[in-house]
This record gives sequence, C-alpha cells and structure tokens, in this order.
Amino acid sequence: MNPHPGPFMPCGYSRSWERGWLQIPPAQNNKPPGKSPRVSDPKLQTRYNPRMTLNAKSAMNVAHVLTEALPYIQRFAGKTIVIKYGGNAMVDDDLKNSFARDIVLMKTVGINPVVVHGGGPQIGSLLERIGKESTFVHGMRVTDRETMDVVEMVLGGLVNKEIVNLINQKGGNAVGLTGKDGDMIRAHKLTFEKDAPEMNASEIVDIGHVGEVTSIDPSVVNMLVGGDFIPVIAPIGVGANGESYNINADLVAGKLAETLRAEKLMLLTNTAGLLDKEENLLTGLGADRVKELIADGTIHGGMLPKIRCALEAVQGGVSTAHIIDGRVQHAVMLEIFTDDGVGTLIRSRS
Repeated sequence: MNPHPGPFMPCGYSRSWERGWLQIPPAQNNKPPGKSPRVSDPKLQTRYNPRMTLNAKSAMNVAHVLTEALPYIQRFAGKTIVIKYGGNAMVDDDLKNSFARDIVLMKTVGINPVVVHGGGPQIGSLLERIGKESTFVHGMRVTDRETMDVVEMVLGGLVNKEIVNLINQKGGNAVGLTGKDGDMIRAHKLTFEKDAPEMNASEIVDIGHVGEVTSIDPSVVNMLVGGDFIPVIAPIGVGANGESYNINADLVAGKLAETLRAEKLMLLTNTAGLLDKEENLLTGLGADRVKELIADGTIHGGMLPKIRCALEAVQGGVSTAHIIDGRVQHAVMLEIFTDDGVGTLIRSRS
C-alpha cells in the first residue's frame, strides 16, 4: 500500500522511501514522503529500514540522467513536438511499449506530443490475406477504391486504436483520429510524370487514391491538446468532393509540424540516422549543409524523402527536425532529454 499516492502512479512505481516503510499502518505513518520516522518510538524503530536501495555507482548514474534531463524539461515545457511513428518501433512489442511510455512521460512533464503514424506493412499483410496483390510505383502503393477501403480500415482502425490503447495503458489520455475528422487534412490526388520514350514525351501516372496535403486545419488538434489529450493521427486526407486519400505519414507529420509551429519534428526510422559516405553518423546539420549532402549524393535512396521532409519543416518554421533510430528503446526520450541523442538533428541555420 502506498501511503502517499501521487497524481501519476504507473504500475511498478517505487521509491526508496516507500521501500523503507515496511507496511506501517497509515494511522502511524503520518510523516511526509522522504522523512524518517521518530526514532523514539520503539515500534517504528523495529520497522524502519534505512538501507540505501542503490549502490553508489548506480545512484550517481541515475542522478546524472535526471539532472541532464532537467534543462530540457524546462526548455520544452508547454511546447508541441510532432512525432512520426513507424518502422520497427511499430512491430516489436518492447519498442512499442517503450514508445508509449516516452509519449506519456513527455505529456507528464508538460510537453505536448502529437503522434502521426504509418502502417504500410500492416496494410500489405491484410491485402495479402484477402488475396489482393500490392503494386508499387516509385515506392508508392497503387491504391484503387478497394485498396483504399483496406487502408482506411487498417490505418484509421486497427493500427490507430492499438497505439491509442498502448498510450492509455501507460497512463496517458490519447485520442485517435484521421485527417478526415474535423476536415483536418485537405488533400488532392498525387500524380507524377515518367518518361515514355516511345511517345517522345512524359506520361502522367495515376496511382489512385494517393494524395498530397493541400492544407491542414489544426482546430481539432489544438482542442485536444488544450484538453490535455494526446492526438494520434492516421495519415488519411479528404478531397474536395469527399474522396479519401492515403498520404505518406512523413509528409503529414512535416506539414502538421509547420502548421502547429511545433518546436520539433521527429521521424522514427530503421536506421541510426543520416550517415556520411564512411558510415559515420551526421548531426547538428544546417539547411545549407543538408542541400550540399543531397547534391553530392551522400543523401540518396529511401533517406532522401525523409530528409527533404525534415528540411521543409525547419524552413517552414519548425525549430529542429530529428531523424532518429526507432530500433532503440526509448529513442524519443533519449533524443529529447539527453545531450547526445540517438539520431540526426537538422536546423534551419548552420
């Protein structure tokens, strides 16, 4: 029994002073937390155990972690941080639980997290189960009407509610929604051109219900944040005629961060961050340096659209963007609250 319950007391919570009081009845234990009992009382003398529960080295490590986090907590209290949740962090149980704890911790210390999630593998798995083959063009899923129904069911239902439930189980107050709720994400069809040598011209490629963000109305998100809730958003937009569009989650997170004037945009990936040609991690990059790395081919392949998303965000008013390693437990917490972090930081200025 905890004689001094606090406002936030997750399962497994303990402190050394709680371990020191060995089942003292509440009527006898009338001292505030951290205070030792009156030693003149022989009954309490036999029950109080003043042993230190951490050895000296462990105690100093814990103290260092907490004191290192303090200035970041003070700096970011009241600020909004948009996190794109995806990759391994969405499929490994330990990573899922650590992510949920990080989000609840952020909210508990006064930061406002807004989560945007993907779900490509889960969509592909369900399409395979119903016997529908997935087709990709330049890495984007061709999305006909039937596929779009599956996308909405998986992203707006199964995946979204699992994330909401995880956060709530850790003590948070999460609310799930899609970009269609409150007409939040307005979108239009994404089309692109590819060379058609036989026609001596470019061909317009239509990949169905795949969209781009036209605009974002942050009213619903602001209402939830103001009500002390944690928004969890599936990247589904709505067109001018009410049609649904599947939108890349990185792009939605970036545009939402710009619209909310967020302090940070964080993109979880399956890599350590941005690496140079010698496989060294790069961080603390200004916009000009990022452009140079794109031009010389250091940034290429699947990392290129993520970096461009981060670059657009910082140029659009977001203070910093982070490409972080979602394979590391508590990656979000480590990136925000420690000096070294676990990924690549990008800012508008060098």
